[in-house]
Amino acid sequence: MRKIIGGMHISLDGFIEGPNGEQDWIEAWDDPYDLASEVDTCLLGGGMYPGYEQYWTAVISRPDDVLPFSGKRPTPEEIAWGVFAQRTPHIVLSTTLNSSPWPNTSFIRDLDAVRALKARAGKPIYAVGGATLVSNLISAGLLDELRLIVHPVLLGGGKALFGGVHERHRFDIAETRSQATGDVAVVLRPKKAA
Repeated sequence: MRKIIGGMHISLDGFIEGPNGEQDWIEAWDDPYDLASEVDTCLLGGGMYPGYEQYWTAVISRPDDVLPFSGKRPTPEEIAWGVFAQRTPHIVLSTTLNSSPWPNTSFIRDLDAVRALKARAGKPIYAVGGATLVSNLISAGLLDELRLIVHPVLLGGGKALFGGVHERHRFDIAETRSQATGDVAVVLRPKKAA
């Protein structure tokens, strides 16, 4: 069975966006989780997918322009991720989205389809986000690993990463490391029931 690995940027107070959707506290959208060589499929929620597609299309098609959302030019690492993203199958969990101009994108409707995807042969699946997807995967016992980049900033409000989790879940800390940016990378794995 394939693993599902989630990777998210998070503030010290547990948010992935500020009160007005701000993500300017994230320096770059590259691959700080070291996932590109490990995965062969990306899984996204329907709420996040349109912005994700727009951002990475801009990185690839206009690498010298200022990007939507970040207001910055893409870094070489973001361009490398954009190339990876463009050639990697993306599966979108959505009850409303049906099509995408992006190549290699398909749509599924429920967590049973995620279970079926997980049962197929292949490398691990990267659960890119958003918060609802990650929360639902945790609640359903489908997330095998969570890689967080913890930024040393308090946002004071916004979109909570775990706002959709309504029961206790314990994790083992598998790894922590300081990043050159001052952020901390944390790898967590759900604790198995005794």
